[in-house]
Amino acid sequence: MNVIAVKNLTRDYGRGKGIFDVSFEVASGEVFGFLGPNGAGKTTTIRHLTGFIRSRLGQCMIKHMDCWKDREKINSMLGYIPGEINFFDDMTGMQFLDFISDYRCIQGENRKHELIEYFRLDPCCKIRKMSKGMKQKTGIIAAFMNDPEILILDEPTSGLDPLMQNRFIELIKQEKERGKTILMSSHIFDEVERTCDRVGIIRGGRLVTVDSIDALRQRHVRTYTVKLADEKQAAGFSDDFGGTREGCSVTVTARQSLEEIFMNYYGGGFNDK
Repeated sequence: MNVIAVKNLTRDYGRGKGIFDVSFEVASGEVFGFLGPNGAGKTTTIRHLTGFIRSRLGQCMIKHMDCWKDREKINSMLGYIPGEINFFDDMTGMQFLDFISDYRCIQGENRKHELIEYFRLDPCCKIRKMSKGMKQKTGIIAAFMNDPEILILDEPTSGLDPLMQNRFIELIKQEKERGKTILMSSHIFDEVERTCDRVGIIRGGRLVTVDSIDALRQRHVRTYTVKLADEKQAAGFSDDFGGTREGCSVTVTARQSLEEIFMNYYGGGFNDK
């Protein structure tokens, strides 16, 4: 069953900026990675899904509900981390989390304290005095604390140190095991490879591929054949590099990382021109 469906979504801002005929689906219990550099169209797509932008061409659906018309009902089951989190700077972290609980009518203590401890957040600190990483932790906790069944995460580990990035990855794995449906935009390839079932790569506002990571790797396998001086050298080369030998020739298969595959689609440069 598909929980998230984007169909032929277009938002043309002119001069080639925007998103164009974007279509993909996210199944129940799936973690879907949305890859692309800044300006490629990830956030514009996500803002349609979260009901902040009304679609002009195409359609966004969550659980068969229209993301604009039914945004209030959808948001009640949604956890969301925006690409740029806006806070009330005079609040402490705890006051902000309590405000979000009240705003979303979250009953009881939910997972707030569990997540505060997990991410080692000092919730008594004023937000204006928080580092970027502390603010990001606060945003993560706000998104996850009501135990939503669907999560839409826009660059969720921005500003986190490697330890907290790893904790976030482990949290995503746990939520996946619990059957949560997750769409996560990112340009951090390690976290995508470790958490996502499938990925969509967007370039210049257009999806260039949607597939599983394994299928992408299979399509981007590179094979090299090396001819050595004699069979003894060929046997040694084959043992060292795990190739297959035929006489003095050794064939080696090289599998590309997700980052290398991504760069293939972008022509070797991080831009969306």
